[in-house]
Amino acid sequence: MYEPIRTKSVHTPADDADLPHRSREDELDIQLAGHLSALLAVTDELGLAADGDRIAQQVARLRGAPPARHAGRSEASPAALHRRAHALAGRVLVVAASRADTAVAILAAEAMDAHTAAASAATPATALVAAP
Repeated sequence: MYEPIRTKSVHTPADDADLPHRSREDELDIQLAGHLSALLAVTDELGLAADGDRIAQQVARLRGAPPARHAGRSEASPAALHRRAHALAGRVLVVAASRADTAVAILAAEAMDAHTAAASAATPATALVAAP
C-alpha cells in the first residue's frame, strides 16, 4: 500500500558522520579561558597591571596565544567593577576546580579575596548597613 522510504531520514542520528568532537577537557579549557579573559578585561579596567599580567599568562597557556588586552573604559564605579571581578573570579574558580587546574584555582581565590576587600573598602557605608 505504501512505498518504502528509499532515502535517509533527516532524523537519523549522525553517528557515522565525521564531525569534529571536543573532549570534556577541551570544552573546560575553552570555558576557563573565556572566563579568565573576562576577568582580565575588568582587571585591566581597574588598572591592576600586575594582576592582569598573571591572568594573561594563564589565558596564554590555555589558548596558546597571548590575549588581547582591554583598552576601553566604562563609566562603572570602582566598587561595581570589583563586584563584577569578584563574580567572574568565582566562575573561574568553579571551572578551574572541575578541571583540576590548581594554579588557576589559586589565582581565582586570591582575586576573589582581593576584590572582596577592595569592594568593601570602596563602600564602607554599605558594609555597615548590611551588618545587623
